[in-house]
Amino acid sequence: MTRKLTINHNKMKAVGGLAAAIMGLTTLFGAANTAHAAAATPAAPAAVTQTAAAAPAETAPTPVAGLDQTQMNNAKKIVDTAKSMGLDQRAQTIAMATAMQESNLHNLASTVIPESHEYTDEGEGSDHDSVGLFQQRQNWGDTKDLMTPETSTRKFLEALVQVPGWEKLPVTVAAQKVQVSAYPDAYAKHEARATQIVDTLNK
Repeated sequence: MTRKLTINHNKMKAVGGLAAAIMGLTTLFGAANTAHAAAATPAAPAAVTQTAAAAPAETAPTPVAGLDQTQMNNAKKIVDTAKSMGLDQRAQTIAMATAMQESNLHNLASTVIPESHEYTDEGEGSDHDSVGLFQQRQNWGDTKDLMTPETSTRKFLEALVQVPGWEKLPVTVAAQKVQVSAYPDAYAKHEARATQIVDTLNK
């Protein structure tokens, strides 16, 4: 009886050992297959956390010559428009002095042109039907164009370059040739500040 029990006990140990061996092999092969599968599976692309860099916002020009920010912004539009037309600082200064006299560098609506109030909140004038930075009358073009600083500047400069020898004329004379103002000498007093503004915006 004792011998039989010993044999059975030994058989149980053998069976248990075999089971443990099988389990070990299963675990071994399972781990190998898991590693192989992980190696074969391409890694998911990393999440894109950066968006395309936005274009930097244009920095507003620092006011000079006693201008406020609105005036300086309009001054920059005059200079930038002249540059886009290939015109130098002389033309820029004439245009600047003109706008300083006509509107104090504010894009003005007109009390007699209701449409002009749709395009600006920089004040209004009452000089007939004159509007915009250069106080151009309706024969200069559509109100919308005259109330657009870049377009009104372009119209002024296109007229300026048609004046014979404009480059050598005094600022006030060149401006008057275009504007035909009732005060032909009024532009002269703005020349020094206009020159300073233009110089600053060309640096």
